[in-house]
Amino acid sequence: MRFGFKKVRRHAVIARFLLGFAVAMLFAPCHAETTEPELWNAKFQSTYVWQGKRPMSAEYSGANSLSIDKERSYSFTATLSLGYRPWTGGEVYLDPEAAQGVPLSNLTGLGGFTNGEMARSSGPTLKVYRARLFLRQTWGDGGEQEAVESGANQLAGMVDKRRWVLTAGNLSVIDLFDNNTYNHDPRTQFLNWAVMTHGAFDYAGDARGYSWGIVVERYMDDWVVRAGRFIQPKEPNQQSLDDRIFQHYGDQVEIEQAHDWNGQPGKLRLLAFRNRTKMSRYQDALDLASSDGGTPDINNVRTGTQIKYGVGLNLEQALSDSVGLFARGSWADGGTETYAFTEIDRSISGGISLKGNQWSRPQDTVGLAFARNGLSRMHRDYLAAGGLGFFIGDGHLSYKPESIVEAFYSLSLNKAAWVSLDWQYISHPAYNADRGPAQVGSVRLHTEF
Repeated sequence: MRFGFKKVRRHAVIARFLLGFAVAMLFAPCHAETTEPELWNAKFQSTYVWQGKRPMSAEYSGANSLSIDKERSYSFTATLSLGYRPWTGGEVYLDPEAAQGVPLSNLTGLGGFTNGEMARSSGPTLKVYRARLFLRQTWGDGGEQEAVESGANQLAGMVDKRRWVLTAGNLSVIDLFDNNTYNHDPRTQFLNWAVMTHGAFDYAGDARGYSWGIVVERYMDDWVVRAGRFIQPKEPNQQSLDDRIFQHYGDQVEIEQAHDWNGQPGKLRLLAFRNRTKMSRYQDALDLASSDGGTPDINNVRTGTQIKYGVGLNLEQALSDSVGLFARGSWADGGTETYAFTEIDRSISGGISLKGNQWSRPQDTVGLAFARNGLSRMHRDYLAAGGLGFFIGDGHLSYKPESIVEAFYSLSLNKAAWVSLDWQYISHPAYNADRGPAQVGSVRLHTEF
């Protein structure tokens, strides 16, 4: 069933955003950063994204195809982040969140979706839920100290550069893994799913991207090693989570190294992940269809626990105080279905982020990025035979990698409010040379204080 675009509900969303915007304008002059130890803090954000897709050409369409018609979409999120320090080194966080939205083509037809704020559980009715509830414990281990600024899910203070950190509870895997200064937050940076994180990182999470888990981090001056385990959804891309953390889970390990290059800071991160849960294998679906003469269907072969694994490399590098480069490359084995993120088995992305210092607008940002996504051989064969994934399936496939170009300008209205214009050009949507290209324009309104 496709979502309808309800104008009245859309206007209600805009009204909610404008209320948050007015509050941001009121409180922005009082905003100040500090490294003095905080006992508690409270942060708020709201983000409204409107998108319009131009009509596109296609030789054929299937059940999970991107529509060829002109489309409109919107999303709205509002998050209150509450932090408290109950004892030395301890921090507790609670994030109530509200969201609603109407996606393009019912959130089908693309590997790299155009709006990272659009959850799979979105709908035209505003839903309020708990996004995060977690504990963080830090044990200092000497060395120099560094400042931690006040922020959402982050209490200000000083910490040892050599330390142990334990995080446990309800949060998102990518709150801690695969960070990047220049392209990690769709509320303020690039919107596309294949740019905001590793495209092939099928990280554990419910339909909104959150899970329960535990992460241990070891900071050693310029090096960080982190490892974590999170529970998986009971069914692919669904809201209900499977609490059997020793049977069905997602593990990830990341090594991070900070460095200076030509006097400018940079970081390199190497990630490996391994998922263990009840997944279908594309080859099993193809074999069953070959034996009975039907169309392959992954829902008919989801009978046993399978393993999925992958790796990713993530680079950020400042060229000056206002210019930064970024790049990612990721690969997943591609033998099993996409379980919790999106249908990408290989991906490379990169780009540039530029602050507006040179034109006396230091709070403005210009960004330009590209991504190129691909599928494994078994995944291609499954789609070419008429199979449907959770997100893609045109009934046939003339395979070519999906290519994305995204550009945006974020204009600062004050210290707490921004408006952004964003444009995305997508060649071979859902890896099909017989369809597209697609073009999507976006307007994003964001407040935080």
